Amino acid sequence: MVGLIVASHGHLAKELINSSYLIFGKQEKVVAVAFEPAEDLQTLKDNYQTTLQAFSQTDQILFLCDLYGGNPMLAATAFVKQDPKRFAAIGGVNLALLLEAYALRESGATLAELTKQLVQIGQSAIATAEPEGDLWK
Repeated sequence: MVGLIVASHGHLAKELINSSYLIFGKQEKVVAVAFEPAEDLQTLKDNYQTTLQAFSQTDQILFLCDLYGGNPMLAATAFVKQDPKRFAAIGGVNLALLLEAYALRESGATLAELTKQLVQIGQSAIATAEPEGDLWK
């Protein structure tokens, strides 16, 4: 099962995980990492390295970061560059994307499959409520 590191500026990651448990139930191999105001990029990389100790050396890891191009994503990119077969990173995490990650993990998706499908889902998961749309039925 692919491990998930949900990373954000402040405590958004922790609260996304807490909210996801209300809907999907408690999950294994899911960890939050917060990037605090007093920290720099190297501190965040060090925090990731410490967090990785919660996983097996053979686990593949997907970083789900709050902002594409933000420091949590930049720090995760260093791990992806180091070992792209073990690590992947996506920017723009939200509750729907996290829930989809759980479902896809349970289906046995590989890291590459999980990453590709989550990006596709994420790009189509934000929509407006239209009076004629399915949401109103």
